[in-house]
Amino acid sequence: MGHAFDLLVIGGGINGAGIARDAAGRGLSTCLVERGDLAGGTSSNSSKLVHGGLRYLEHYEFRLVREALAEREVLLRIAPHIVWPMRFVLPHRAEMRPRWLIRAGLFLYDHLARRVSLPGAEGLDFRTHPYGAPLSPAIANGFAYSDCWVEDSRLVVLNAKDAARRGATIRTRTAFVDAARDADGWTVRLRAGDGAEETLRAKALVNAAGPWVMAAQDATHAKRAGSVRLIRGSHIVLPALYEGEQAYILQNDDRRVVFVIPYQGRFSLVGTTDVPHEGDAATAHCTPEEAAYLCAAVSRQFRRAVTPAEIVWSYSGVRPLYDDGSDDPSAITRDYVLKLDDSAAPLLSIYGGKITTYRRLAEEAVEKLAHALGRQAPAWTAGAALPGGDFGGRDLPGYETEIAARFPWLPAPLRARLVRAYGSEVPDLLGEAASLADLGQDHGAGLTQREVDWLMREEWARTAEDILWRRSRLGLHMTPEQREALAAVI
Repeated sequence: MGHAFDLLVIGGGINGAGIARDAAGRGLSTCLVERGDLAGGTSSNSSKLVHGGLRYLEHYEFRLVREALAEREVLLRIAPHIVWPMRFVLPHRAEMRPRWLIRAGLFLYDHLARRVSLPGAEGLDFRTHPYGAPLSPAIANGFAYSDCWVEDSRLVVLNAKDAARRGATIRTRTAFVDAARDADGWTVRLRAGDGAEETLRAKALVNAAGPWVMAAQDATHAKRAGSVRLIRGSHIVLPALYEGEQAYILQNDDRRVVFVIPYQGRFSLVGTTDVPHEGDAATAHCTPEEAAYLCAAVSRQFRRAVTPAEIVWSYSGVRPLYDDGSDDPSAITRDYVLKLDDSAAPLLSIYGGKITTYRRLAEEAVEKLAHALGRQAPAWTAGAALPGGDFGGRDLPGYETEIAARFPWLPAPLRARLVRAYGSEVPDLLGEAASLADLGQDHGAGLTQREVDWLMREEWARTAEDILWRRSRLGLHMTPEQREALAAVI
């Protein structure tokens, strides 16, 4: 019988990684298993926003919005390299919502939680303000407000990395097969990528399998505590539609909103859709109908019409929303629900959850588990920087200036990307290198062999896909030949 853990976490998405980090920091011996790659499901396919969720105010989800707004500040503080402020422009469409209602919503948004670092909302005249430039001349005014952007899959990896540094065991490419419960805990059967099976013991289980939460639930042979609705959110990436750092939040004719976000320096990211997803979440992709829907949403309000032919890349994430019985996919609660079954050895099931509130979800989850296991340890994650997030009191530009002084040979675009990916760990990654040549072969788009080695050694990357589409998004900047060459090398 393998090693005994206090906690076995099923699922290496944002919730699983966040829970593993929190638990390890409270002294619980923790093992996380993920059958594919970290953030391989929904957590690498999100809209990449750390936001209060302005539209949730219409569904009276005040608790969720307040918590999410407060978490923006926490994440800006603990991960300033991968989370940064962004200004959102909301064009006003009188036929959609009256101006007073939007003003009231933005006032609430600015005041529901203490805003420390982000500027408040303002009204704009698009005939004179530069933010109006990309928009249809028919739209004369609107608003701007603050939210944040996050590198979603890196957030997952950094949580896993911190968990491991605090003693957790992180096992990717390891599937949860099933579990047998007794009074003292769980006997868990796992299967490695090569098919080899093993069993281990854990006092408590956490089901954080995201869209696969019900399948994992059934494999525990415990009674179902709730269920999820799978709602697909598809995104398209287009060549940049405008200059500038601002994002747009478009009120669509169906009363949903569509975001247009500057992406990777050269692109615009447009999302998302709300479509019930049939079948396995692994099959999720942007359908022609969804692509047309997103293009139409942009074309309706931007000067320039866009067509699906211009799409450079698309992806889909499947939201595992807690089934609250609502008929409208957009109205189903975006709040998370935690169900603890402690009729015998504890089993905690996670339904729903958003990237923005993952840290609070993890804190709540570990509090429930620690209590069930009779262990007391204080919450700690709100004040502890994630790996790479400690700039010694400087801000991101200040830290980048310091890196430029220390490594003057580093080209500016590469320096900017490395700082925004690895933050204060950049010196560790660069090591003794004294020139670009010291970093080894450039596989394309500035991805050097040194960085590939780092990702495989420090961040659980195993394949070219892990590196190009999750640890980084460099796949977007490479030719198919470069991507295939990297896959061959690995």
